[in-house]
Order: sequence, then structure tokens, then C-alpha cells
Amino acid sequence: MPFVLSRLIRRLGRSRIWVAPGLIILTVFLTSWPLMAWAEPSSNTITSPENYWWWFMVTASTVGYGDFFPTTVGGHLVGVYVIIGGIVTLTTLFTRIATAIENAKGRRMKGQSDLDMSDHLVIVGYTPGRTERLVQEILADSADPVALCTWEDVAENPMSDHANLGFVRGDLAEEGVLKRAGVHRATRILIDARDDNEALTITVAATHVNPDAHIVVTLRDMSRARNFSYVDDDVRCVQWHSPRLAIEELQDPGIAIVYADLMSHGGRNTYSTTLPNTLSTMNFGQVQEALGRKFTTTVLAVQHEGAVINPGWDSPLPAGSVLYYVGERRLSAQEITGAMSR
Repeated sequence: MPFVLSRLIRRLGRSRIWVAPGLIILTVFLTSWPLMAWAEPSSNTITSPENYWWWFMVTASTVGYGDFFPTTVGGHLVGVYVIIGGIVTLTTLFTRIATAIENAKGRRMKGQSDLDMSDHLVIVGYTPGRTERLVQEILADSADPVALCTWEDVAENPMSDHANLGFVRGDLAEEGVLKRAGVHRATRILIDARDDNEALTITVAATHVNPDAHIVVTLRDMSRARNFSYVDDDVRCVQWHSPRLAIEELQDPGIAIVYADLMSHGGRNTYSTTLPNTLSTMNFGQVQEALGRKFTTTVLAVQHEGAVINPGWDSPLPAGSVLYYVGERRLSAQEITGAMSR
């Protein structure tokens, strides 16, 4: 709350809402003082410079402290004048503040305000339904703020119910629009464009604004990933139809390369094999260690009777268990048995 109030005060201080209320109260002060000095006897210290400003403040604010007060009818009339001037000033001020807050809220809803964010994630591009799911998954895994940057055809913030989500709209290839979303202060950028050509254009603009951010781009055609490496070798491209992979790459940079290696010909791959019956007395740790030492493989999971289990290191493996492992090639039952017998 103190942070929100400080931002509000800072923005109001830069605006001109104080001008009219300030002129009103200053005029009342400068005119009421000589009138009070004319109406009150010289014996009343209310008109002395060290006292009048104090009496004026408590009277104009309708507090009425009571340590100084006028004694004549003329002085009372001046006091009424000061009270009315104070009420008019406060009414004008509060009305202007309320209007400024409402205008600021409207500008935020329409994506016209600069976002005061840093070390955040910027999502560039919007697809109804898809983007909402992306944001929900991201916010579920991380408390970092998120900025959504869309084209102008998105009239208002489509996810205004998310308090931790900022919104900016405009030409996504423009430096000024990206800076309004705080791209130059972001640590991560997800470019989820409408097509691959648009994604390339936005990537060029985003890397220009912030060459140090971790940029993830979703592509329909992964063969276009080479074009993005010309922009920056560190840009990570993932399949558009795998939004979960995009989220994982944002949260754990480099994991997309691991997945790509697993799914590409010539790299390490995933395999499965039924555990030989002769090894049914072995525990998971023994199998993991033996296969790792002999064939540099890693057992990812174990399936038994249709259920995928993640056994502990000392858990025995039931007969008929299926091992899922990552390795350079498929292992035969004889190779697995031989590795365990050493």
C-alpha cells in the first residue's frame, strides 16, 4: 500500500490539478488577512504574522482549534469567508484528484500508460484464450509481474482481473510502445505473434530495445528458427503449438535446447524397455547407477501396470516394470542384465 500511495502522489505531483485549488486558497488568504486586521482591534493577536497563518489553516480546514478567534461581527464574517474558501478549495481539489485517478485508470485499461515495472516478464502478442492460459500458468509458478503488450485492435485490457498484470497496446514493432511496456527493464520476453514473419519483426525491435533479456519466440514453422539466430544467437525458438514448452524455457533458460536434442535425429533420445525378470529384485537406485555408469543413460520414469511411478532411490522395482530412459541408443535386455551383474 505505501508503494501504491507513493506512486499516486508522485504522478499527481507532476500533474496540474493543484493549480486551481492553490490559486483559490492563496486568494482567500491574501484577501482575508487585511480584512481581519481591519475588522479586529489591535489587542487581538489573531492578525499577527506568527498567528494568522495558523488560524487560517485550522479554520479553512474546518477543524477550528480555538486558540485564536475573532471577537467582532466583521471578524466573524471574515471567518465565514475563510471557511467557505476552504470548503471550495478542498472540494475542487478532491474533484480534480478523483478525475485524475479515473482518467489514469481509463488510460491503464486502454493500454495508454507507461508501466512502472522492472525485472519483469513481457508477453508480446495476444491470442484470445491462449494468452489467458499462458498468463495463468506463468503467474501460478512465479510471483514476478507480467506486462502484456498487444496490437491496437485489442481495445482494453483483456485480463484486468489480474492485479499483477500490466497492459500496453500499440504498434509492437515500435520502440516507444515496447518501452511503455518496460521491455528495456525486463528480464524475460515472450514473443507470441500472429505469424512467423510478424514474430521476426518484433524480435528485431525487442532485441534492439533490450539485447540482454532472455527472449523466447513461438513459431509455427521451426525451420524459420535459423532466421532468428541471425538477430541474436541467444534467442530461443519453440513450437507455437507447445505453449507449455515456452513457459518452461522462460522459467528455465536452455531447456528448449535439451528438448530439441532429445527429439532430433542423431542426438540423445528417449527409449523404453521392460525390466528383465531376472532383475526384479533390484531397486531403482541400483538400476539407475548401473545403466548410468555403463551406458551414460538416465532413467526418467518407471511404469507398472499402466501407472507411471517415480520411485525412491531404494524402492524395489516390481516384475514387469517398464523403464523409460534417455540415452544415445536403445539398450537390449542382455545389455541391461550384463550391466547389473558387474
